[in-house]
Amino acid sequence: MRFTLRQLEYFIAAGETGSITQAAERVSISQPSVSTAISQLEKELNVQLFIRHHAQGLSLTPVGRTLLAEAKQLLEQAETLYSVATEASDDIRGQLNVGCLTTLAPMVLPELALAFTSAFPGTTIRPHVDHQETILNGLRSAAIDVAVTYDLSIPEDIKFQPLVELPAHALFGENHPLARRSSVGLEELSELPLVFLDLPLSSEYFQALFMAEGLTPNIGYRFAHPDVIRTMVANGFGYTLANVTPRSDAALDGRKVVRVRLSGNHRPMTLGVASLKSLRQSRLAEAFKAHARSFISSAYVPGMVAPATAPK
Repeated sequence: MRFTLRQLEYFIAAGETGSITQAAERVSISQPSVSTAISQLEKELNVQLFIRHHAQGLSLTPVGRTLLAEAKQLLEQAETLYSVATEASDDIRGQLNVGCLTTLAPMVLPELALAFTSAFPGTTIRPHVDHQETILNGLRSAAIDVAVTYDLSIPEDIKFQPLVELPAHALFGENHPLARRSSVGLEELSELPLVFLDLPLSSEYFQALFMAEGLTPNIGYRFAHPDVIRTMVANGFGYTLANVTPRSDAALDGRKVVRVRLSGNHRPMTLGVASLKSLRQSRLAEAFKAHARSFISSAYVPGMVAPATAPK
């Protein structure tokens, strides 16, 4: 056998994305490296794996589709070798697929992953960032081993271990009249334009805060990207509600945002780690969950102002 597992990995990425560019982004390597690996694999196997469409990506040939399924199975078997070796030794090593909610990932995931791989040098973290439904489905399909997420509609087949509660708050541009308040109520906010986080389950959570008080928010804008929302708020298009508390008080354009406490008793979001109940967790996955439990608490949350240290 004169092809490598790495070549198979690049072939799978290209086959699943239909694009050399997207495949290169997925495996964090240059586009020429992906193209070269695929060409070498085609030469070694003496088959054409893809039809190249000028400026329109790739499509698998019939034999390419067959070999894609076989290659994925072969890589899964190779990963199993690492898992078996890890289980039989004292070393924690191997690759872990870690899911993370879109709104949490920029703050929590990089520092958490770096601290883990520094503590266990034989490990690597492959991040999967998406909204809640996709993350839960990833756990069910074993595409994700463990996830860092919120307690948003956690189903019976998912095990969720809470780490820290993050209360909701209002966010304003620094020149907004309410930005100088120590707290603000939902009744007062309900008349103002809301720059709304339009993500599955997250949107339901924020609307439920209003519904619990018999109110309806005045949604002025809807976005699925937290950074867009933050910049819109900083520029005075309205306010938003959030649970995350970034250490930086600036939006991406440099304008300042101000966090104001919500008055009243509102359900917080609980940040925690999730895994599939029916799947026996590897020592690698268990080590990561233990690391998360020791790393995240009310006194410290990576990338955020922790609840215990936030102004009351």
